[in-house]
Amino acid sequence: MKSLFDSVSVKCSKLTTRAYSTSFSLGIYFLKNKLRNPIYSIYGFVRFADEIVDSFEGYNKKYLLQKFKDETYEAIENRISLNPILNSFQHVVHQYQISHDLIERFLKSMEMDLEKVDYTSEKYKQYILGSAEVVGLMCLHVFTEGNKKLYEELKPFAMKLGAAFQKINFLRDMKADYQILGRTYFPNVDMSRFTSCTKRKIENEIEQDFKEALIGIKKLPASSKGGVYLAYVYYNSLFKKIKKVPAQKILSARIRISNREKLGLMFNSMFQYKLNLV
Repeated sequence: MKSLFDSVSVKCSKLTTRAYSTSFSLGIYFLKNKLRNPIYSIYGFVRFADEIVDSFEGYNKKYLLQKFKDETYEAIENRISLNPILNSFQHVVHQYQISHDLIERFLKSMEMDLEKVDYTSEKYKQYILGSAEVVGLMCLHVFTEGNKKLYEELKPFAMKLGAAFQKINFLRDMKADYQILGRTYFPNVDMSRFTSCTKRKIENEIEQDFKEALIGIKKLPASSKGGVYLAYVYYNSLFKKIKKVPAQKILSARIRISNREKLGLMFNSMFQYKLNLV
């Protein structure tokens, strides 16, 4: 029975999420049960594409990404794939009517990581749109469960949250991106002279994104609000840590939140949620 294969496929996406991200795994756990597997499936798809361009040194990344892209669209068209990650993803695409445009924009941003790009302000916005904002919109399709009016209302807020997460990732991963992968995402920034003024400018952008995103989180249905808020709390806590690190040291360490800290944040955020403070 294909239902058994579909179940195994979702479990593969769930395993992928748990292996790569404690933060998102805990956030997903606080979604209503019916929404968890679709978000696991989206995360698995996004993570596999990202791994191709970030981690597969010594392999033909361009070929692998193109193959992954072709197999993604084949899976969607045929409603099945022997790649369990893509099989679970195609199911979500059909169930929640995720547009191909969002998928294409995401894969385009992954293609940008295959080459050394001198990021102008325009290309920076294009990359964040494809790598983060559209992922937020894929998830929003799940969270709004076919309510198109609510989706359109919350769309700009979901994009802001995705942008904030991505910019924090840029700051957190700056050492690896610059020193190992040779990437510099922030436009018109000389990484050899990364100053406190430049860092503060980026932080101001993130603070504004977070401020706007929180408005949308408060408007989410109860089925998804708690989980999304928890992800917001995790990233905001990481952001606060990053802000305390001097600009000259941002390239020497990867800032992170320990699992113990994450548990504390989880209990605190759930307490606030239960008291209707969110």
